[in-house]
Parts: sequence; C-alpha cells; structure tokens
Amino acid sequence: GKRKRSNTSVLYDSDESEDSDILVRKVFAKRHCIMDEDEGSEEQQPDKTCPTENVFTNRKQKVFAKLKELARQRATGRSCSSENDEDSDGEAETDEESLCRLSLTPAEGSETDGDSMKDFIVDEEENDTEHVRSENQPHQKELHTSDSEFLAYYIPQLSRCDHYIHFQRIIKAFLINAIDDTFLSSLYDGTRQKKYAQDMLLSLHYLDDRFIQPRLENLISRSRWKDRYKERVDCYPDVRIILKNPKNISCQACEMNRYCKFNVLLSGKLYNSRTLEADDFMSDDKQVLKVGTVCANRTRIYHNLKHFKYKLYVDCSSVTELDGVEDEPVKDTVERLFSQLEDSGWIQKRYDVLENYMNDADNFQEEK
Repeated sequence: GKRKRSNTSVLYDSDESEDSDILVRKVFAKRHCIMDEDEGSEEQQPDKTCPTENVFTNRKQKVFAKLKELARQRATGRSCSSENDEDSDGEAETDEESLCRLSLTPAEGSETDGDSMKDFIVDEEENDTEHVRSENQPHQKELHTSDSEFLAYYIPQLSRCDHYIHFQRIIKAFLINAIDDTFLSSLYDGTRQKKYAQDMLLSLHYLDDRFIQPRLENLISRSRWKDRYKERVDCYPDVRIILKNPKNISCQACEMNRYCKFNVLLSGKLYNSRTLEADDFMSDDKQVLKVGTVCANRTRIYHNLKHFKYKLYVDCSSVTELDGVEDEPVKDTVERLFSQLEDSGWIQKRYDVLENYMNDADNFQEEK
C-alpha cells in the first residue's frame, strides 16, 4: 500500500495524504524550474544568435562581391572559353573554401580578409612578372645598366671601378702635373672641382689607402723595427741592398743580435707624399745600415711599395721631357702621350710591377 501510494503521489495529483502533497510539490517545482530554464534559453537564444548571423551574412556578401569582382577581372584576361569555364569552377571552389575558413575564424576581423586578398592578388602578379621576365630580358639589362651609370655619375665612391682604370687616371694626373707642377696641389686643396679632376683625386686616394698603406702597416706591425730605422727608410726614395761578409752584431733595424750580412744603402731627395715635389735640402745625404737577412728582405719589399708612387711620377716626368712637341695645349699633349704609352704597353708594365710589389708584401713570411 505504501509503495502504491508513493507511486500515485508522484504520478498523479489526486492523492490527499500529506506525504503525497509534499512529494508532488517537490516534483512539480523541479519540473517547473527545468521548464523555465529551457523555455528561457529557447527564448533568449534567437536574441543572441541574430546579431552574429547578421554580421556573418554581411561579411559573406562582401567577400562574395570581392571574389566575384576578382574572378571577373581574371576572366577578362583569358583567351579560351574552356579555360574560362574551368577557372570559374575553380574560383567557386576557392570561394567556398575561403568562406569556410572565414567562418572558422570569425574573430580575426577584416585584416585576415585583406591578407587573403593580398595573397590572392600577389600570386597573379608573380605569374605575370615571370611571364614578362622571360620575354623582356634585354629591357631589364638596359635598366640595370642605367642604374649602374646613375651610381657612377652621382656617387662615384659607390660605383665599382676596375683597378687598372684607377691606374690609368693616376698616369694622366702625373702627366698633367709633369707639365703643370701645380696640378696635384690644386687637386688636394680642393681648387679643381670638375669631374675628371675629382676622378683623378679618387684614384690617388685609392692607390694610397687601398693598395699601399694597408700593406705597409701590415709589414711594420709584424716586425721588430725601431722607429728610427723606419723613418730613414721612409725618407730616402733610393735603396741598394748589398751582400757583405756576415758579422754577429746587433741588427740596426731591429737591434737584435743576428748574423748581419747585408748593407742597406739609402739615398735620394726628400719629397712631399702628395704633391711629389722634391726637396733639394741635403740631396747628397746617404745612410749605410747593417741588417740581418729577414730585415733586409722586409726593407726591400717595404721600400718598393712606399716609394712606388714617386718613382712612377719620375718616369712620367721623363716621358714629358723627352717629348719634342711645343706650343700644344696641355690637354692635347696629355691625350697624345697617354695614347702612345697605352699602345706601347708601357702603362701595363708599370701596373704589373705594382701588382708584383703587392703580392710580395702579402706573401712575406712573418719573422720567427
């Protein structure tokens, strides 16, 4: 009976016992709450989903419009109708795929749409540029040539110039200075501002700062030479290294005990390193120094590089002195002499000598 009353109290509303009323009220209260939550959620759910659906449909329409416009632009550039049909099908598939991707990431905003559009357009441009590149290679070569000429004209320091061209400019500058002894001084003090003069000045700096000076510093940094010996080698443009009987004495270059068997004979006039103007003061002065084998070899290599520019200028001066043509403009004389020296191979021989001197300095073994 109790089991039957409990069942009827849960299932039916006709039981009049107190227990059944309590059970019925509890069950109906729970069912009422569940119904309220379900109904409330069902009523509030459309309010929450409506704005997102509206935003998504708006975005979907905008993306469809952009993709259709791009598809129309791409379709106009194609020639075959069959290719148009295939491309339209492929684009429809890409539209659906792009929309699916956008629906999966709706919080990224319009930036992702723009990025996807940029990727879509760049692929087309890259294909076009690859097609144009294969057809217009001569035109691109002309553009590169014009760029290099532009750099060479406006920024000569950045333009790539062959070493031999620098050497040719130096020869012309020395020929001019051999006729007009104020040319080099006017170059260094900035008086001459024309392009040919600036090119010559650039080549002179290139010879000093790139070819000669770094190698001289390398030879000195690896030696034990005393400053007094280095200054003597720097001041005298002529040198003779003579083999003598060896003596176990202190080397006058490094001041270390060595079997010294070489005499270094230094002579010549002191000169200005820029204008190359010689000084007649104590022109007959000479120095004889006793050195070891390593210091003698280092002295020969160092002296050849140090005084190469002055020796080259002396050779150019001798060429102008031997020329018998008079009453001719300086420019015409220099061009004529330069052409003769170039045709005879005189300039190439002097350039080969410079390269040999640089190679000797680079390959010189450090004193052990």
